[in-house]
Amino acid sequence: MPNIDFVGKRTFFIYLSLALILFSVIVIFVKGFNFGVDFSGGSEIIVSFDKSYTIDELRNGLQKINPDYATAKIIQTNPGGGTLERFFYIITVRDSFPILEEKQAFINSLEESFSDSSLNIEQFNDVSGYAAREIRSYAWYAVIIALIVLLAYITIRFQFSYGVGAILALAHDVIITLGFYSLFGIEMNLTAIAAFLTLAGYSLNDTIVVYDRIRENRTKNRGMDIERVTNKSINEVIVRSLNTSLTTFIVVFIMLLLGGRSIASFAFGLTVGVIIGTYSSLYIASPIVIGMVKRRKKTQKA
Repeated sequence: MPNIDFVGKRTFFIYLSLALILFSVIVIFVKGFNFGVDFSGGSEIIVSFDKSYTIDELRNGLQKINPDYATAKIIQTNPGGGTLERFFYIITVRDSFPILEEKQAFINSLEESFSDSSLNIEQFNDVSGYAAREIRSYAWYAVIIALIVLLAYITIRFQFSYGVGAILALAHDVIITLGFYSLFGIEMNLTAIAAFLTLAGYSLNDTIVVYDRIRENRTKNRGMDIERVTNKSINEVIVRSLNTSLTTFIVVFIMLLLGGRSIASFAFGLTVGVIIGTYSSLYIASPIVIGMVKRRKKTQKA
């Protein structure tokens, strides 16, 4: 069993986490998020041609349909089922086409603008502005409700101080991961929310392993102070935690590299989240419990 002084360095890592949280909040307010169609509304069209176009050529063709499409987001992609004979692009515009006739009129305009090539509509996702606002609201409600339920679960299983430590560690993980989404311009969509909920479960599992060992060692070593009990507990589970995190990281990182755009938001969230979650379970969740336990003992003595 290793004998690393995790608890002795807790002040440094708490300040490091505060700096990362501050940096993430600043980035989020300055850059904002790259919201996908799910959250911003509009239409996302995956098209394929039998000839290659530059992004500027596609943008010029879209401007012929509507000058507002000069700001359309255009990405060249290569889906797994793609062939060398066709070239695939993802076009995102702010307009939505709730009526079938409007959608067909837009498709006809695309075909006219790119009449020198054979155009296929591979996929057409349309979300109205109202629906996007509803989805965005309910997505964040899902995250908040999940945190509240997790707090209740840990409070019942352990103590309230453990629950507070776990929730603060989860909030730490989510805020910093959100900062990375904003910093790198990763699309914020429903798969990203799925990544946050998965991250919450994964990080909590790691934290509970540490908390369970702390509770067990406090029962066995009643005369030992909370710092030594916590440090001993972390050292006993560190190898298991690192092995689990490394295995998970390798899988999600390969998903990020090879999975394509459809799961990029999900894979990115877990790739960053696994690192941040493992770190917070060791250096954030446990020190918070130490502080609350010591404060409670002082209150009882007083």
